[in-house]
Amino acid sequence: MHKKFLLSIVAAVVCSFMVLFDGSSLRLAARTQEVYDYLKTFSDVLTIIQNSYVDEVDIKTVVYNAIKGMASGLDPHSAFMPPDIYKELQVETKGSFGGIGIEIIVKDEVLTVVAPIEDTPAFQAGIKTGDKIIKIDDEPTKNMTLVDAVKKMRGKPGTPVKITIVREGLKEPKSFSIVRDIIKIRSVKYKTLENTFGYIRITQFQENTADDFRKALKHIVTELPQLRGLVLDMRNNPGGLLDQAVKVADQFLDTGLIVYTEGRAENQKMQFYAHQDNDTITCPVVVLVNSGSASAAEIVAGALQDHDKAILVGTQTFGKGTVQTIFPLSDGSGLRITTAKYYTPRHRSIQEKGITPDIVVEDGDGKASSGKKVKHFREKDLINHFKGEESAEPDNETADVQYEQHTGDKSESIDRPLHTALTVLKSWEVFKKSLGKQ
Repeated sequence: MHKKFLLSIVAAVVCSFMVLFDGSSLRLAARTQEVYDYLKTFSDVLTIIQNSYVDEVDIKTVVYNAIKGMASGLDPHSAFMPPDIYKELQVETKGSFGGIGIEIIVKDEVLTVVAPIEDTPAFQAGIKTGDKIIKIDDEPTKNMTLVDAVKKMRGKPGTPVKITIVREGLKEPKSFSIVRDIIKIRSVKYKTLENTFGYIRITQFQENTADDFRKALKHIVTELPQLRGLVLDMRNNPGGLLDQAVKVADQFLDTGLIVYTEGRAENQKMQFYAHQDNDTITCPVVVLVNSGSASAAEIVAGALQDHDKAILVGTQTFGKGTVQTIFPLSDGSGLRITTAKYYTPRHRSIQEKGITPDIVVEDGDGKASSGKKVKHFREKDLINHFKGEESAEPDNETADVQYEQHTGDKSESIDRPLHTALTVLKSWEVFKKSLGKQ
């Protein structure tokens, strides 16, 4: 590598650090000198690799690998995205992309499924939350970066990819041959229940989720003029766009704080408030959550719980309470880094702890009624995760209060949380009348 090229890299990085670290000139000078010292080591390594490595290397690949390591070493959610991956991410937020349809993260250096996306090839093939992906097309995934794994699983629709997983309860690894497809995520689904209750499911928060939620609610109100209650299902919702979560929460609130963020930079200290709206939801509401409910889903659940606008049913949420900002880079790549933390209206940190439901009910496949301890995969299980400001609460399986009044039918087909939600809504008016007589 030419020394001029190395010097240009050093100069560019130093300039970025000078912009990043805002403070007194003395502190800035000391920080700049420290950056120069470390970048000299970096440039020395690049020169040695360029001149002495056994084969000639592509400098772009070497530098990209260095940046990947720099970002991924910060925390589980920070990452460097080469131009092709960054472009796919921009498409994904619009709700359509090519792939198999799973949300993954790296846990203990192994790719782990946070949640399969509903109605996608992975979901239909039987991939489950907590599955550890040990191979992709027979290539071991140990130490594979998240970005590289996503790249390998994405591909031309109609082409197969082989996924080998390890799952608790299986004696040996299991392989799935999954045919890639255009993943068109329908983020909002709705239906009526028992001709008196509404049900809306949000699978993740995309750029049109809030509008789709309003449309779904309008359809339900049209079908059920005497709406007695609403179930908002956000189980296995991995999150998404913050502004969409705020707009959905705003539908339930007339006033007050929805969420606020705290970061080192001033522009990361933000507050989001509800607005007065004639269409605010006034009927009783039950929100369903579980260990796959993360980030934006936790923001909505936390806001409604703090404002006493809904009863939360399910299990402890994932506990991802950090904000990631994506910085576009000059070559078309992108850098995603953690820049702030979320807090609920009552100043609760979501990070690591998650949101505790008001009524604890395991999902149908949780086997809580069998007496077996249910293991949940959450933020606190990830290497390098940010510590919460309070000790994480025990998992729901060790909690003292659980709702398991489903005797007589232990069928796995029963949706226990939804059954409980309907029971709560049906009892709402009875309790209201009873309290009114006191």
